[in-house]
Amino acid sequence: MQTQTLNIALPKALIKKVDERAKKDYKNRSELIREALRVYLRRVEEWDQIFKAGKETGRKMGITSEKQVDDIVYEFRHGRKPR
Repeated sequence: MQTQTLNIALPKALIKKVDERAKKDYKNRSELIREALRVYLRRVEEWDQIFKAGKETGRKMGITSEKQVDDIVYEFRHGRKPR
């Protein structure tokens, strides 16, 4: 694995939490931050895919606004159209 060194500024309180977590997980600071970034990026990508699928489905259903989505959810939850 090729690596590149980064210099970042973090609040001291956050560094303290990072170091405490790294110690509990038997990792060093760099390993913990790498893992945190991998998890974050994976989650963001998953949410991007979910939103893309939702937009595509909404387009196919003819939904053009968030209000329409709210009305559909309301009707599903309450069994009637919103007032």
